[in-house]
Amino acid sequence: MSTLTHDVAVRRPARGVPAGMALALTSALAFGLSGALARPLLDAGWTAGSVVLVRIGLGALIVVPFGIRSLRGDWTPVRRNARLILVYGVLAVAGAQFCYFSAVSYMQVGPALLIEYTAPAAVVVWLWLRHAQRPGLVTLGGAAVCAVGLVLVLDLFSGADLSAVGVLWALGAMVGCATYFVLGADDTTGLPPLALAAGGLVVGALLLATLGLVGLLPMRTADSAVTYAGLETSWWVPLGLLGLITAAVAYVSGIGAARILGSRLASFVALSEVVAGVAWAWVLLGELPGPIQLLGGGLILLGVVGVKLGERDVAVPAAPAPI
Repeated sequence: MSTLTHDVAVRRPARGVPAGMALALTSALAFGLSGALARPLLDAGWTAGSVVLVRIGLGALIVVPFGIRSLRGDWTPVRRNARLILVYGVLAVAGAQFCYFSAVSYMQVGPALLIEYTAPAAVVVWLWLRHAQRPGLVTLGGAAVCAVGLVLVLDLFSGADLSAVGVLWALGAMVGCATYFVLGADDTTGLPPLALAAGGLVVGALLLATLGLVGLLPMRTADSAVTYAGLETSWWVPLGLLGLITAAVAYVSGIGAARILGSRLASFVALSEVVAGVAWAWVLLGELPGPIQLLGGGLILLGVVGVKLGERDVAVPAAPAPI
């Protein structure tokens, strides 16, 4: 069945849910590591554009061989889904990254993240309006609890300045994030998850490099050492980890999770990336989360449970009777 057009019309086997949740949490932990790894590089003189380009480029180099192997010599799925791969690479990979970093150049990180992480709500609305999959009260309640938890984790009560231009860029990042879940969950294309991840990373890397060449994405590097948890290391170590873990592992496991759980549930589980980001910042950078952030993390996890329980109550239009 297609999780793109019928996200819950056919139930996944219950035995597959733990594997899907494990993949989703792996993806969230991997994505959440990116901020803590990138911060010392940015402080050392790297620009966000150069860090993202290296991250996505290395991720592509790592995943492409596995993507080719997953095709087993049959390139028909790639040719048939060339447009999907292009859209995934442009919106879900390069677009989300470019729009987010453009947003934080106009506004604070917290509000920009909050807007981007309205993506799960966008997925629910898309499935409701486009495919008549009306969410139940439990799903809506879980989404509301996630939203409250997200606000607490991002500590927005300290006050933040909003910029109209920044908000528009952040909304663009939200569209890219929602596209990541919706397209990644479509299991009717015949395209293996590894092939989709590889193609998307290649397209994303090429687009980011093009943006850098034309000057829309500032590129600057530095060769000074960086420090994590009191330990000094060479600049290439965090860059390698960014490519391997926060790109290759994150995208592959994220697509696998969406194929098992569906785009709706996978997108809400991915909110734990924010909690993971706070935890990684604590471990690597010594940025201790406050009680409010810990409470917010608990609410996000509670909300995800609510969304999962509400999956059975999602109204799906009945299939037409055979003639």
